[in-house]
Amino acid sequence: MTSRWGSDAERRWTAVGPDRPLHVGFQSVYARDYRLPDGTEVMWEMDGLAAVVGVLALTDDEQLVMVRQFRPGPDRVAMCLPGGLVDPGEDPVVAAERELREETGYTVASCDIVASVRGPVDLNPSYVAIARGARLTHPQELDPYEDCEVVLCTPAQVRAEARAGLMTGTELVYLALDHAGLL
Repeated sequence: MTSRWGSDAERRWTAVGPDRPLHVGFQSVYARDYRLPDGTEVMWEMDGLAAVVGVLALTDDEQLVMVRQFRPGPDRVAMCLPGGLVDPGEDPVVAAERELREETGYTVASCDIVASVRGPVDLNPSYVAIARGARLTHPQELDPYEDCEVVLCTPAQVRAEARAGLMTGTELVYLALDHAGLL
């Protein structure tokens, strides 16, 4: 594709050298050097958070299994899809089912990855899973810093929360609702 700025190939930045860790932890940050089309070299900070998965779980009566928990970014309790990190080498579907079970106690009859996205500086993808036939079968198995309150909602309630800007992970919520035909 060509625009007034040139073709996509002409506009592409070229990575110069390997990524360098700036901070390694739960939320890692890496430096990546680029050479711009005009020859200028710049350093860009990249988000090194591991791959994550968000799960839109539907019960047999079309309720959505959501969680409310404290989120440090917005500094408040917010509703979001259950989900979390995909462990190294773990299949995203397995991670989706594991995270759903741990955070909510729900297991499902089926689970499929329907989309993945990356933000402009994300090194790893965020996966979107749709799980059907969700049933409460286990107690929650929360990590030490998780405080997930399980909330069953209608699709209309979730859409209203997302529209009002009250949720976190709204990009994943939107993709999940769209793929499930619930927009």
